[in-house]
Amino acid sequence: MLRSSMLAAARSRGVRRLVEANPLTGKVVERFVVGTGAEDAVRAVRRLGADDRLVTLDHLGEDTSDTEQAATTVRAYRHLLRLLGEEGLADRAEVSVKLSAVGQFLPADGEKVALDGARRICEAAAAAGTTVTLDMEDHTTTDSTLGILRDLRVDFPWVGAVLQAYLHRTEQDCRDLAGEGSRVRLCKGAYAEPASVAFQRKEDVDRSYVRCLKVLMDGAGYPMVATHDPRMVALAAELAARAGRRPDDHEYQMLYGIRDAEQRRLAAEGSRMRVYVAYGEEWYGYFMRRLAERPANLGFFLRSLVSSS
Repeated sequence: MLRSSMLAAARSRGVRRLVEANPLTGKVVERFVVGTGAEDAVRAVRRLGADDRLVTLDHLGEDTSDTEQAATTVRAYRHLLRLLGEEGLADRAEVSVKLSAVGQFLPADGEKVALDGARRICEAAAAAGTTVTLDMEDHTTTDSTLGILRDLRVDFPWVGAVLQAYLHRTEQDCRDLAGEGSRVRLCKGAYAEPASVAFQRKEDVDRSYVRCLKVLMDGAGYPMVATHDPRMVALAAELAARAGRRPDDHEYQMLYGIRDAEQRRLAAEGSRMRVYVAYGEEWYGYFMRRLAERPANLGFFLRSLVSSS
């Protein structure tokens, strides 16, 4: 119930105005968002790289409503990628892109606009020497996103995809994407979805995650294990060993600001550990989903507001 309410609040303009207007919110947002500009993102890559953590960078923004806004997001990614290349950080960081931020659901030619924008981002990533992963949003975006992925991979076979274990369809999607050269980030899912398309109970989502993880580990692609659950981290290591995988042919991913000590532990032990780092001015929806994912995050937010007041 609490999670559903928080996810509903993530799309509420009224709640957004209240949260953004609170002068104390900014101090809490800093736990999950590194700043507003590309320079903030680059500094985070350097800081996390000091203890061998890799990074994927998300320029925050979604539900783009016009072509100029989509073009602005594309320019922001290209600027960031140019900086990564110039600073010699392309081997440490890639970018994650929400297709809705580059025009996927514009009323006129949205998919074409998104494909063209994503292609320009991929061109900049290739020039810098790094990669791109297409983020997944709610279930209504899945077919469109995977279609754009297929188009992009004709010219950029390294483009990664995100699959969400709470969707009924995801185990089959894992089979479809577990081939040679494919990069798949498997997460549990962070949107409010109906029972017709998604598992509703945590234990069912966990079981689906395990089934999907087995498919990816046994496949020929590159699994990216996105979870903060200690049981899933341990299971991923076990499945990787059973499949004969080396430390460099799969990786773990966690969000910036969550389980920092565990991130450091995995990196210190020689695992590839990538941190999902968000930056930008459009932080509200991302921030609210982080609060919804774990009650501890919401408790941290409320305690911080109280202690700062």
